[in-house]
Amino acid sequence: MTAAGPPTAAPDESGEKGGLRTALAGLTTRGRSFLAAGVAAAICAYVLGQSDLLRVGLLLAALPLVCTFVLYRTRYRVAGSRRLSPARVPAASEARVHLRMDNVSRLPTGLLMLQDRVPYVLGPRPRFVLDRVEAGGRREVSYRVRSDLRGRYPLGPLQLRLTDPFGMCELTRSFSTYDTLTVVPRVEPLPPVKLTGEAKGYGDGRQRALALAGEDDVIPRGYRYGDDLRRVHWRSTARYGELMVRREEQPRRSRCTVLLDTRRLAFQGAGPDSAFEWAVSGAASVLVHMLERGFSVRLLMDTGASVPGEGSDGFAGTAQESADAAGLMMDTLAVIDHSDGAGLSRAYDLLRGGNEGLLVAFLGDLDEEQATVAAKMRRRSGAAIAFVLDSAAWAPGPGGTPAATHAGDRLRLLREAGWTALAATPGTTVAGLWRQADQQHASSVSAPSGTTTGGWS
Repeated sequence: MTAAGPPTAAPDESGEKGGLRTALAGLTTRGRSFLAAGVAAAICAYVLGQSDLLRVGLLLAALPLVCTFVLYRTRYRVAGSRRLSPARVPAASEARVHLRMDNVSRLPTGLLMLQDRVPYVLGPRPRFVLDRVEAGGRREVSYRVRSDLRGRYPLGPLQLRLTDPFGMCELTRSFSTYDTLTVVPRVEPLPPVKLTGEAKGYGDGRQRALALAGEDDVIPRGYRYGDDLRRVHWRSTARYGELMVRREEQPRRSRCTVLLDTRRLAFQGAGPDSAFEWAVSGAASVLVHMLERGFSVRLLMDTGASVPGEGSDGFAGTAQESADAAGLMMDTLAVIDHSDGAGLSRAYDLLRGGNEGLLVAFLGDLDEEQATVAAKMRRRSGAAIAFVLDSAAWAPGPGGTPAATHAGDRLRLLREAGWTALAATPGTTVAGLWRQADQQHASSVSAPSGTTTGGWS
């Protein structure tokens, strides 16, 4: 929970600096009307010589001033907190925000109005009226927020509006803290397929690097709790002065690189149903799916950028580390936007540096030059899958009908280079294309050399 200080301690207005001048600025329409009526009555009484009217005027003018002074001198000590459930939510899903107000003073409060600041994309600004809160009491309220757009949205600061029983004056105090709601791309469950010919990130079909080839080739490491004592290497233990064990075998984790094309000129349209949002959601689905299978996963953009904190081999580790890695990748995809780059050369330079294992690319519009660059990426990967999004199919043409697509030649070029290339059209699901990619990859592997298999063209 995020605790905020008392509203009298950190107001947004000048507060103590402005003194009563700030309090007088909080007069409501009713209070200003009473004050104006009282002044007018006092002037009329002075002109007409009516003492009774003067008393009435003084009463009308004094009432809002007294209410303002009393409200200004009131020192409510109220602590507020906010809790998000959950703090990271997929697009088009709801999150609930829980607010709690604690009266930590010895005096009961009057009527309070609680208001939280939220961006307009999350919905209307929530307002709550809290009746008298007893000394040491608490009030809890909640509201829901929902966004169809990815992003990081600040919530807060929380505002507390104080008013007197007659409604003559209102003072607003704000807490100083805020929280952040992260709206990540929607993740679609993918079916388990064998696009690389391996069942899992570890297991049968894996290449293993044997570190124990003989007594002279032993690569020892420090003893860890749970190691078998039969693996203790006494010669190294005597040399280093600490318990050392044999590193008998070191499994190498399967690698998967997800390439996301973010070029602005490669995508047309905007909004939750645009081609770019489909590509971002597809990349998120593949990343989570491959992490769950035990792969070492790497996210790469056309600009050469990757996830902050990502190693050279991508994210990998235990189940908890994989969950943390998925969270970091989702946070990166939540705020990713179009790039101003014109090509895929930077990503190609990074990919040709080593064997990337399985390569999954989400590509936008490709001209002949960029299609050639993408075709060369296949040379350094074990298997390569490309989902090509033709903006002409996603952006409606004249009359509201989709324009004719021109991705056939690009798909054919990628397939001739060894890619398993599919066209992503509006209405298709990532899971459906994932299954089709497996079928196309299997048919291409089983096809005789020198022949091409059928597909989308």
